[in-house]
Amino acid sequence: MSLPPAILLTGPTASGKTALAFELATRFPCEIVSVDSAQVFRDMNVGTAKPDAATLARFPHRLIDLITPEQRYSAAAFRSDALREIAAITAAGRIPLLVGGTMLYVKALREGLADLPQADAALRAAIDAEAARHGWPALHAELARLDPETAARLKPTDAQRIQRAVEVLRLTGRTLGSFFAAQQAQALPCRLLALALVPGERSVLHRRIEQRFDAMLNAGLVEEVLLLREKYRLDGGLPSMRCVGYRQVWDMLEGNLPRAELRDRGVFATRQFAKRQLTWLKSMDDLRIVDPLAADPMAAVRAAVAAHLE
Repeated sequence: MSLPPAILLTGPTASGKTALAFELATRFPCEIVSVDSAQVFRDMNVGTAKPDAATLARFPHRLIDLITPEQRYSAAAFRSDALREIAAITAAGRIPLLVGGTMLYVKALREGLADLPQADAALRAAIDAEAARHGWPALHAELARLDPETAARLKPTDAQRIQRAVEVLRLTGRTLGSFFAAQQAQALPCRLLALALVPGERSVLHRRIEQRFDAMLNAGLVEEVLLLREKYRLDGGLPSMRCVGYRQVWDMLEGNLPRAELRDRGVFATRQFAKRQLTWLKSMDDLRIVDPLAADPMAAVRAAVAAHLE
């Protein structure tokens, strides 16, 4: 109880995190720290729902606009940066308010990270070459023989995760599970109240997602991606261009997606993203669940925060 308080507000996309965060920051001495893997990219504003300049002037956000769309940012880098910002905010006598829906970042912040080996570019290229010759299901079968626990969690076509699991095996001779079992939870320098917005009606969330994506298209999402392609050296494999919305626009501009299908593909991808976020939340412990579709969700959030700060 001697640790200073902090608040985490998370939930799926379009669940209302931003509006509640701004109300909390108005009522309590909070400073917002973004927990969003897309908002770290500079010049990616429309498709990430980044607050505009006037809003940021009123509610400053830490950990946004950190890197260019050409660069990469990891969960480990986020945890390190977030801990630094938490320490700075608490040292100033204020309350860190961590807001966002990147669940890997949430997990990294709360539980720490396994000490996995760094990526090996040459080995990854070799694994990709094998997959090109034999297919990812063949590498999944190899993984099933050597690391059945990890293989059981992965689909035979999950190229990114299969690649990483095989890479770790070949680099170290150890399974991914052995690294996670040895992981030591790293204590946070604060008392964290974790609030999760979980809509009681999935259909309402789906309508909000449709409205959100339509608003992004009307605000110039396609034009934003065109400007990004002019300003930076980008390709479709970069994390920035794999963000939901940006990936679909990229595919359209590359001629792989008809313009008439962009809206529906974007909405579908966002719904799938929200579904994965909700699945992550179900697996997490010690969350205070709030239904953002309730009559007055702010009342429940405000009461929980006030009790936490007592």
